[in-house]
Amino acid sequence: MKTKILIVFAGLLFIRCSQKNETKKQTYPKENPITLQLNEANKLALLPLKCIGQEYPNKLGQVLNNKQELLPPSELHPVFYGCFDWHSAVHGHWSLIKLLKTFPALNQADSIKKLLLQRITAEKIQQEIAYFDIPNNTTYERAYGWAWLFQMATELHTWNDPFAKKIEKNLEPLTRLISDKFTTYLPKLKYPIRVGTHTNTAFAMSFAYDYATKTGDNKLKQRIEERAKDYFLNDKNCPINWEPSGHDFLSPCLQEIDLMRKVLSKQEFMHWINEFLPEITKPGFDLKVGEVSDRKDGHLVHLDGLNFSRAWVMYQLANQYDEFKHLIPVANKHIRYSLPNLTGDSYEGGHWLGSFAIYALIRTVEKHSNH
Repeated sequence: MKTKILIVFAGLLFIRCSQKNETKKQTYPKENPITLQLNEANKLALLPLKCIGQEYPNKLGQVLNNKQELLPPSELHPVFYGCFDWHSAVHGHWSLIKLLKTFPALNQADSIKKLLLQRITAEKIQQEIAYFDIPNNTTYERAYGWAWLFQMATELHTWNDPFAKKIEKNLEPLTRLISDKFTTYLPKLKYPIRVGTHTNTAFAMSFAYDYATKTGDNKLKQRIEERAKDYFLNDKNCPINWEPSGHDFLSPCLQEIDLMRKVLSKQEFMHWINEFLPEITKPGFDLKVGEVSDRKDGHLVHLDGLNFSRAWVMYQLANQYDEFKHLIPVANKHIRYSLPNLTGDSYEGGHWLGSFAIYALIRTVEKHSNH
C-alpha cells in the first residue's frame, strides 16, 4: 500500500513540476523577429543609391579658418559628400556593403560594386584623411560619424570577398586614423555623454567595440572595456520613462545596455542590468513607440530612427541571452510602426533612416556568443 501511495505521489509531483516548467516556458511570447528579405533589401538599397551621389542639400558642419576653405562638399569630402552630411554618407555606404554581403542576388549588385570601387579609392581616402589635419576640424564627426566608419570597416573585414578586401585596403588608413583618435579621446572624456542624438558615448563605443573585436585592434578594445566600466558600471535605475526626448534617434538607456552586454560576462551583465533597468528583465516589459508627427521635419523624424535603434538593441539582447526573448515582440512593434514610412518619404528621413532599418532588421538573424 505504501509503495502504491509513493508511486502516485511521485507521479503527481512529476506532473506538477512539468506543469511549472511548461508555465515558465510559456512566459515568453511565441513571436519571431521581423527579418529582412531580398525584395525588401532591393527597395532599401534604392535609398543610399539615391543619396550617396546627391551633393545638395548639404550640412557640412565644418569650421572655416579662411575663405579659401569654403569649397563644395565633393571637393572637401570626395568619398563621403552625399546624403546631406558626412556621417549619413558613411552609413549610406555601409548600407550598400551590408546589403551586398547579405544578399549576393541583389538586383543592382554589379552596378553597386562598380560605384563603390569608383568612390572608395586610395587617393580619395587620402583626401578624406587630409581634412582631419585642418585646424579646428581635427575632431570632425566625433564620435557618431566615427562609429559608422568603424561599422563599415567591420563589414568589409568580415567579408571574404576580393571586392571587399580591395575596398577595405583603400579605407584602412582612414579607419586607423579614427581608431587612434578614439583611443586617445576616451581617457580625456571624463564624463560620458548620455543623450539620444549624435554624441551619445555608449553608441559610439558599442560600434567601435565591434570593430576592435573583429579586427584584433586590441588597444582600442581594451580602452573601450576600461572606459565602459568607468562610465557605466555603477549606474542604477535608468529613467527610461523619461524617454524619448523630442529629437531622439537613440535611447540613452538601451544604448548603454547594448555596450555593457558586450564588455561584461553573462554573470556580470545579469547583475548589472538588474540594478540598471530591472523592469526590462520581466516578461511583461513593454515600451511605447516613438510617434512621429511630421516626417518632413528633419528633427521630428528622428523618432523613426529611435524605433529602429531600440529594436536592434532588443533583438541583439534576445539573440545573445534567452532570458530576454520576451523583448522580441516589443522590438517587432517598433519596427512595424516605422518601416512602412521609409520608401516614398521625404529626403529628410530617406537620406539616413534606411541605414537604421537595415541595421535593425539584419540584427534579427545574427547570433552573438555568450562570454
